Amino acid sequence: MKEYRFYGWQNADIPTVNEEYKKVKNPRHLYDLLSEIWCADTCAPRMRDGWSKENMTLGQCSITAFLAQDIFGGEVYGIRRSGGNYHCYNVIGDCIFDLTSEQFKDEVLSYENNPVQSREVHFEKEDVQVHERHDEPGDYVGYIYVRHRCHIGNLLRCKPL
Repeated sequence: MKEYRFYGWQNADIPTVNEEYKKVKNPRHLYDLLSEIWCADTCAPRMRDGWSKENMTLGQCSITAFLAQDIFGGEVYGIRRSGGNYHCYNVIGDCIFDLTSEQFKDEVLSYENNPVQSREVHFEKEDVQVHERHDEPGDYVGYIYVRHRCHIGNLLRCKPL
């Protein structure tokens, strides 16, 4: 089995629960797909200056965790960081995985006793949202989230998996 560097990769055998993403085999497979599209444009705006191909998961946590939730179910939790922001990761049953943990290199993060993150609250933050809004009143899903979903959808339709 291929080795990954994200937290919880060894036990990330969760099947897809969303028919739209049925070709995504598990979180490791999602990581492989996202590795092809993570870029400065998909990075949280406040972190873009630090993004690089060598640290491709930097600033990708919330969008990635909420997309993983759409695909695999479960909850998104957040580790409070200095400055008051949260680093997001996924919990499904007793499986914990963090597709973007490698951005912290050797820092050890605590995945215990952290609060559940609300998609609506998280994407309403000014530093997460980018200029696009949808026509429906109250729909504050960020541009980057929509972009990830479109890219993944395109990858699944265009690539042999």
